[in-house]
Amino acid sequence: MPSALLADSGRVAPTTASPGPAEIKLNCEINGKPRSLALDPRVTLLDGLREKLSLFGTKKGCDHGQCGACTVLMNGRRVNSCLILAAMCQNAKIITIEGLAQGDQLHPMQEAFIRQDAFQCGYCTPGQICSAVGLLRERHAHSDAEIREQMSGNICRCGAYQNILAAIRDVQSTEKSSDSI
Repeated sequence: MPSALLADSGRVAPTTASPGPAEIKLNCEINGKPRSLALDPRVTLLDGLREKLSLFGTKKGCDHGQCGACTVLMNGRRVNSCLILAAMCQNAKIITIEGLAQGDQLHPMQEAFIRQDAFQCGYCTPGQICSAVGLLRERHAHSDAEIREQMSGNICRCGAYQNILAAIRDVQSTEKSSDSI
């Protein structure tokens, strides 16, 4: 019976709330610390980081993997955390923007972004920095054109692309070994 008819008749439609899936236990390393979390298996890595661990540096932009604001490093590789289910991160090593610095010592890429003024509003900056760190670790981009191509998954609405490129080149020129990146 349509709900409008039920409301008019004074009867209440029976509800059958189906239980959600059972929580899973996720064991991984996040920013160098072992973590054990109980999560709904449908939770994305992005939502787990933000809602369960209060790591708000990783931004929720488009929630469709198109903007790169949620980029983190998983086992050393760049990933859009909005597209990864947390359940897929069992035993993974995750590094967010909060995990790049060593205490009060900023990561070289964070320092370069400041030095090169590679941000305006700052919303995309955590994803840009994590992506840039991954890019240098991958060692695929050597020219400006290759850097632009490899960073094309990270959108900056403010248009700070030239300064982002300058920051990446800055670190690339000073760091000969990607082990320190």
